[in-house]
Order: sequence, then structure tokens, then C-alpha cells
Amino acid sequence: MLDKTPTARVQAFLDRFGGALEAGRIDEAVNMFAEECYWRDLVTFTWNLKTAEGRSEVRDMLEAQLALTKPTAWQVAEGEEASEADGVTQAWITFETAVARGYGLIRLKDGLIWTLLTTMVELKGHEEKSGFSRPLGAKHGINPGGKTWKEEREEEAATLGYTKQPYVVIIGGGQGGIALGARLRQLGVPTIIVERNDRPGDSWRKRYKSLCLHDPVWYDHLPYIDFPKNWPVFAPKDKIGDWLEMYTKVMELNYWTRSTARSAKWDEANKEWVVTVDRDGEEVVLRPKQLVFATGMSGKANIPQFKGADRFAGEQHHSSKHPGPDGYKGKKVVVIGSNNSAHDICAALYEAGVDVTMVQRSTTHIVRSEPLMEHGLGALYSEEAVAGGMTTAKADLIFASLPYRIMHTFQKPIYDKIREIDADFYAALEKAGFRLDFGADGSGLFMKYLRRGSGYYIDIGASQLIIDGKIKLAAGQVEEITETSVKLDTGVEIPADVIVYATGYGSMNGWVADLIDQQTADKVGKVWGLGSDTPKDPGPWEGEQRNMWKPTQQEALWFHGGNLHQSRHYSQFLSLQLKARMEGIPTPVYGLQQVHHKG
Repeated sequence: MLDKTPTARVQAFLDRFGGALEAGRIDEAVNMFAEECYWRDLVTFTWNLKTAEGRSEVRDMLEAQLALTKPTAWQVAEGEEASEADGVTQAWITFETAVARGYGLIRLKDGLIWTLLTTMVELKGHEEKSGFSRPLGAKHGINPGGKTWKEEREEEAATLGYTKQPYVVIIGGGQGGIALGARLRQLGVPTIIVERNDRPGDSWRKRYKSLCLHDPVWYDHLPYIDFPKNWPVFAPKDKIGDWLEMYTKVMELNYWTRSTARSAKWDEANKEWVVTVDRDGEEVVLRPKQLVFATGMSGKANIPQFKGADRFAGEQHHSSKHPGPDGYKGKKVVVIGSNNSAHDICAALYEAGVDVTMVQRSTTHIVRSEPLMEHGLGALYSEEAVAGGMTTAKADLIFASLPYRIMHTFQKPIYDKIREIDADFYAALEKAGFRLDFGADGSGLFMKYLRRGSGYYIDIGASQLIIDGKIKLAAGQVEEITETSVKLDTGVEIPADVIVYATGYGSMNGWVADLIDQQTADKVGKVWGLGSDTPKDPGPWEGEQRNMWKPTQQEALWFHGGNLHQSRHYSQFLSLQLKARMEGIPTPVYGLQQVHHKG
């Protein structure tokens, strides 16, 4: 056994593991997991996004799901070789279930499973038409009265939502809605995306003019169409907007612009939603079987109710409505907040010659873009990674295979290294009065994002402006707003003509309260976070992102979104869950998330 290659050893292990599962020998299969083990399943076994932690949870999941799942054909993926490093053997794997084909990543320690990722790739009999099965397009031969592609598209646009009902309605046509719409289109699921803006991409175009992506291009591809090789590493917002508009068109999405969902109600008798839409002044009632909120991971703008705000004589607005620095010359602007948007807005105001002060109310995690790219993302998402054979799909799966429970232990050394490299930078920031943190446990940016979606800034220049005093800094809580100033609890009073609230966003279920009702919003509960019991992510431990990309406590109601990476990656799994339901494939959900927090 020991003289076999790592690949042969993993295949022998998979043969035993698959044999135990096929024969229903659950005890034997469970005993092939280490005491500390993590099985993260994306749809294949659980029809959910679910991580089983430890042997008892693995056993519980298998007892509930194995007989229905019927897994077979466990193999080291064709063309792949297992690898060994630091006592861990790792291999890409393929397998099948009764209804689907799967792909995954297994890590063995001491001959037992430490981590196992299983993901659904496609439903048998409902594969995407691509590659050898791509549509012909041209209609060869004699075809009297046949319609051209353009005529077919025009007919679909005219009838869907009127004489034919969509199976899915997606509310929100930003990157999340567009990515999911593209996946559903390829699976033949009739879908309408409802977007209030005039054009696809306007959700980017309408933000403050200095906005650029802080994530690098390799991390940000959409499904099916990668950005071109000459695309900038950090794309400006209007360029992203144009790309989304192009993508919407070439992916043939049924995308309703200038359309606002006014109300939605679950019709229990007919098992469908009744969604009233104002489509450019026309009232249209849609009756989809499934409703997806893709209104942005951040949800609704959070505007704090400060004493005296109603008597402020100047202009005040949330960062999501900030028009950019033009028009504010000669004025004193106070930006309340110290995360990404606050830094971007302050930097642009300074560059435009505006007197600007940032109010920091709580500690903020700062990481410079360059070391983040090199140490945080470089192994998976970089030109070097691509040159070394890393694909976007593999990078996504490697990241997905790291259990949330222990992900911070992989992240902490990265940020320890960055703190060491940038010690002088951080010392200069603190000297300027900026209050820093590296997360509750020193695990840095990604864990803060996954736990709370806030509390950080990826530095692309604004930090130096704070160090140099060019962006003024004031620390403390806002005690009161007067007609002409912002007063802090430190006794500092900051003169202001304009106040920008860079104060973040509430949970996405706030949109549910607005569109459906508060009862449904409470039934679904808080959206986002892991239950890590760190600031703004209360326990108990969930093990997955709350309510994202998976079934919720409200039948046929889903949430989709996140950054471009998550919109791309998780749209695959949400689209397959929706397709299975449309085709009447049984989808017994294991581990439906319980609600611990309402918002």
C-alpha cells in the first residue's frame, strides 16, 4: 500500500468509501472520517448548503439522506493527480448521485477524511447545452414560416410575463441577479429580472465617480464569459457597468429595466408568488413559482437617527446616494464612517480640493491592496496562479473547501505576515489617530467580510492622506447634529455644510419586510453572517452564510448576492436548486437553517 502513488492511495480509499455508501454501511463510512472532520456539501447530498462538523453530524446527515442520494462512481478526477504536503493528501474527485453529477475536493490526514467538499455540477438529463451539445443556431434546410433568432427573442420578450409566466422572478438586476439569470437561462428556466434602473450596470454607474473594484480581475469573472486578458486589475465602476450591460444582452437575459416590484404575496393554494411590478408605468402582475431577492448582500441603507439631524441646515445623504465630489468645492464635508466607502469618498473629495473630515466611530481593519493581492489572494487569483494552471473554477472550489469553522486559522498567518511587512504603515496610521483592528481574532479581511460584511478598508491610497493629515480625522460617537456642525461625545465640534452617512447597510430581509411583510421578514430572519459570536455576527454558530443561496424558512423564497466572486460561484448552486424544483425532481432539504435573529 505504501509504495503506491498518492493518486492510487486516494482511489483505493474512494473505492472503500464508495462501497460503504452504496451498501448503506453508514458506520463504516463514518469511521473513514477523522475525529475532527468537515464535510461541506453544496446541494448534492443535502439540497442545501451545509457543513457537517464531526463524525456525529456526518452520521446524522447520512442517515437522513443516503438512501435518497444513492452516491456512486467515486473517482479521482480524470487528468488529476493527488498531492501530498504537510501530512495532508489532497485530490480532486468526481462522483454521481441518483439525479446529478458531482465534483469535489478531499483531504486525508493519517488515512482518514479531514475535509470533504461535494458540489453539484449538473442534473442528469438537464445538462447545459455547451461544448459538443451547444445549440446549432443556424436553421439549415427548408423551414417554411420559420422564425429567425431575432424574431424568437422578440416573441419571448413580448410574451414572458404576459401570456406566459416565468418560473423564477429575480428582484434586483445588479451583478448577482445577472449572474443567476445567466445560469438559469442556460438551464432553460424561464426567468425575469426586475431592475428599477434605466440600464443594466446602472447600479455601478450611479455610485460616486471615484469608485473602483477593490477586488482584482481574476477574482471577479462572471459565469461563462471571462473578462478579456487586457482588462484592468481593478476595474472602474463605469467600465463594470458597461460590461454588465453587454453581458445581459449577449447572454439573452429577460431583463426588465425601469421596473419596480411594488408588492409580493405567497399564494399558498397555488404554490406561487403574486408579484406586482410597475414596468415603466405599466402595472404587470407576475406569478412565478420561485422568488429570488438579489438586492445586494448589503441590503437596505442604514441611516442612523442622530439627535438634531432634522435641523441640519446643509445637505445630508447616505453614501449609496453620494454623487461624487463635484459641486462641493468651498464646502466643509463631514463623512461619518471609516470603511471602504468612507475612505473612497473622502479621498475623492480631497482630490477635488474639498475640506473633508472623516468621523471614525469604531475600529477599522485596514489592509493595503498590494500585500492583500500577494499574500491573501495570489495563490488562487492572480496572473501567476493562472500561469501555474489555476482556473477560476478550481480556485473557487479550493476556497469553498476550507470549512468556515477553521477558516480563520488559515487566514490569521496571512495577516500576521502583512502586519509585519507593513509595520511602519500601521504605526503611522495609529500616530495619526486612526484606530485599527485585525478582526476579533486577528484573522483579517475575509473573515470580517464573511461574518459581518463591514468593518474594513482595502487601502488604495486614502490611508496615506489620513497619515498626512490631508483627510482630517476625528474619533468618537456622534452626540448631536446642530444646524451647522457635527458634535462628538469627545467634545469636538466639526463645522459642516454637508454630511455623508457612510454608515453601511442593514440585513437583506429588510427588503422582504418592504415588499412582502414584516411577518415574512421575521420568519426568514437575519441574512448574512456565520454565527461566529464576534461583533455584528451574533451566535449561535451557523456554519454557513445565513439564508444565502439556499432554502429559507419561507417556501420558494431565496437570497442571492455578495461580491462578484460569490455571485459567480454560488449562482451555480442556486440555479441547480431552482431547476430541480421546476423539473419536479425530489429535493429533500437536510438541515434547513433555524432562525435565531430577526435582522
